Amino acid sequence: MLKSMRLVRGATRALPWAALLWGATASAQTAAVLEAPREQVVAQPAGRVAGEQPGAPVALTLKRAIEMALRNSKDIQVAKLQASLATHASQVSKAEFLPSVYAGSGAGYTYGIPETPGGRAPSLFSLTYTEQVFNEPLRGQGKELEEQARSQKIVLEDVKNSVIARTAMAYLELAKVRHSLELLRGEQGSADKILQVTAERQGEGYELPVEVTKAQLMKAQVTHRILQLEGRRDELEVFLRGQIGLGPEQVIEVTPEELPGEAEQEGANLVAMAMQNNAGLLLAQSEVRAKEFRLKGEKRGYFPTLEAVSTYSLLANFNNYSEFYKKFQRNNFNAGVQVQVPLFSARTREAIGLAQINLETSQATLASKKTQVSAEVRQKTLHLRERDAAKEVARLELQLAQQNIGVLETQYNEGKVNLREVEKARLEENDKWMAFLDANFERQQAQLDLLKTAGQLDKVWQ
Repeated sequence: MLKSMRLVRGATRALPWAALLWGATASAQTAAVLEAPREQVVAQPAGRVAGEQPGAPVALTLKRAIEMALRNSKDIQVAKLQASLATHASQVSKAEFLPSVYAGSGAGYTYGIPETPGGRAPSLFSLTYTEQVFNEPLRGQGKELEEQARSQKIVLEDVKNSVIARTAMAYLELAKVRHSLELLRGEQGSADKILQVTAERQGEGYELPVEVTKAQLMKAQVTHRILQLEGRRDELEVFLRGQIGLGPEQVIEVTPEELPGEAEQEGANLVAMAMQNNAGLLLAQSEVRAKEFRLKGEKRGYFPTLEAVSTYSLLANFNNYSEFYKKFQRNNFNAGVQVQVPLFSARTREAIGLAQINLETSQATLASKKTQVSAEVRQKTLHLRERDAAKEVARLELQLAQQNIGVLETQYNEGKVNLREVEKARLEENDKWMAFLDANFERQQAQLDLLKTAGQLDKVWQ
């Protein structure tokens, strides 16, 4: 009976992540060891029952958590406002090439020739129309601002990718931490049994006091790790609720998941994708185009400028027009074009030099960014392979620890080992479980980081 109870407890402790370990299996032997717990996990109805009760916790999948974060993220809302702001700013310069009509009115005392500070005749009512027809420096500035507005859309997409990465990371780590807590609470029971057996043997004269102290230390270490993980669990829950827009007291449920299969890519493919989709690289390319527009416009600053103008004025006779002019006319209208030909413009020469330097700087930044992105993708691809290898090592160590428990249980039933040795083996198995969870999470971190650098993170969940 004791053996059956221990076996059931070991299987129950392995349930939450048995499916994950099954997915990582590289041999038929390991598949046979983990298949039974995997079927038990699938058969568990507890999540469905809880979901049917009023006021039940919010059950999240990784995909649903990301979708909720994209809808509710404050960072994305700010990025959208900044993109809208840049778009409106670009329209200000563009508006110079659209018709503008101004109306005005005023009255004043006149002594001598009637005139205003602006050089126009005083009028009861005036109407002015202006429109830039040909002004290449101003047009170049407008195109530069339009390109900068388009770059803000790239920034918006990068913010979305950051939200996806943060949400996925928090979700996956929360699942890992919760399972680790389950394992540690199992360790706590084993540590209690070890301390009890050791204390009894010490009382009977079979153990030294130092062995009791070691058992007490082991129990205290497990308690300390539980408290650490409980603090981290609370931090992740608060962060995740804030990311997806849930209330501060809302309970959430997460399930261990692997990243979608589409996330697996060859390193060379990811480098090519990064050249097309990396946000930093796209921003550098956009900056080069903006500076090219500016330089092109400044170089055309030696061309004449053409502006369409027209004015209408309603004059009043009390401003003494009849005393200084042969004929007074109340209604006056003028229309035409104003042309300016730059014969010598020091400003244009300096503006061209400044625009040229800015373009060369942005081109150098783009070349450096291409090299940097390519190196980062290759480096992070290698890092991901290392995490794959570390995960496989942790999986095999866990499998070995599970097999060792089976051997010790057989020896315990035969009277060859004591209960303390079996419980120590259970502690070692829990440690290997936690090492496997850590290795798997580190691999997921590396995978998310690589996909974000390659600009493929948002496409994984489409």
